[in-house]
Amino acid sequence: MKNYLKIVFLVSLAIYSCNFLRAQDDQNAIVISHQVPILGNTKPIPVSLNGFSGEVESVLKFDLYVLGFSFVSPDAAQYQISGSNSGNIIGHVSDKFAKKEILSRGYTGASVRRQAHAFADDIVLAITGKKGIAQTKIAFKSQSENGDGEIYVSDFDGGNPQAITHEKTIVSAPAWVPGRLAIYYNSYRFGNPDIFYNNLATGEARVIARYGGSNISPAPSPDGSKVAMILDKDGWVDLYVADADGSNLKRLTKSPEDESSPCWSPDGKWICFATKQNERRRLAKIPAGGGEIQYIGTVGTPSPTEPDWSPDGKWIAYTCQFSGEFDICVVPADGGAPVILTAGEDPSWSPNSRTLIFTKRADWHYTLSVLDVFTKQDKDIGRISGNDSQPSWAK
Repeated sequence: MKNYLKIVFLVSLAIYSCNFLRAQDDQNAIVISHQVPILGNTKPIPVSLNGFSGEVESVLKFDLYVLGFSFVSPDAAQYQISGSNSGNIIGHVSDKFAKKEILSRGYTGASVRRQAHAFADDIVLAITGKKGIAQTKIAFKSQSENGDGEIYVSDFDGGNPQAITHEKTIVSAPAWVPGRLAIYYNSYRFGNPDIFYNNLATGEARVIARYGGSNISPAPSPDGSKVAMILDKDGWVDLYVADADGSNLKRLTKSPEDESSPCWSPDGKWICFATKQNERRRLAKIPAGGGEIQYIGTVGTPSPTEPDWSPDGKWIAYTCQFSGEFDICVVPADGGAPVILTAGEDPSWSPNSRTLIFTKRADWHYTLSVLDVFTKQDKDIGRISGNDSQPSWAK
């Protein structure tokens, strides 16, 4: 129980860090107009960074780089970010073209790392008019060399990792419940791939699906009231949906082809998943209450799987496979040409609908990387153990 209380405190502290960061000399953010972003081909926003050092400087550079900023000299920068971090952070942002200061703020009441994340979010808001993601959280699977693993929660950049399971067995597929301190995940705790629910606020972990055969790929609905999953309880590997506690189970597909990797549209009306048609892997969607399957075009990106629907509803990210190699792709949710972004798999959208976290192979291990889908700038995050994979971004 003490371990769970420690985890709850640390996770709550990170997710709600804005509550204890006290702003000084607060100014209204100025919304700056920019070019319309082009998926995978947008130029980064040039900024200069001066006056910061150590951990604060590295955090700011990481946070801003994966949100589409580039670091240049003050003469070449449109936006000049300056300040100091002697114990607490004082930060300023000036627009050289508009010849005005658009942000001036001090940060106290937390570690300098959390202050830096808060400052990064304020910079993003002041320059783009949109919320940042620096204070968000991810969950992921960390697996040791012997195959056992645990589910971890950390800052989006891999900082402050905390194990939320202690099962010493095979675990996989963590999925955040939107807006809550809770996740679903798979575990072989009882020798079979079953679906569990873990309430981080109380430490409660309970079984959601433990039928004969595989119970995998839990995907909570946007309002948290339902959970989609893949079961083969009747000898068919099909898509099901149930209430959040696993009750009122309903089968949505009945196909000789194996279904996998469900995700929800942000309005909760559709479930997207991977399936097959004429022996070819395809993406499809089905009404959350059941109905006719509709296929999603992904021409030029074979064997699509592991879809994730962006929170703004505009995009579906997924993994495709060319000759044994995996790539991260994005396709418009209402139809259009897909774009291949980078090598990797298991994409998960951030709350801002422009940044992805995904798994990639590096130095013969799996690690997590964060990608800006418009500029294609990415950064790896620190690895916990042998292999980190299957990330899920809290929304």
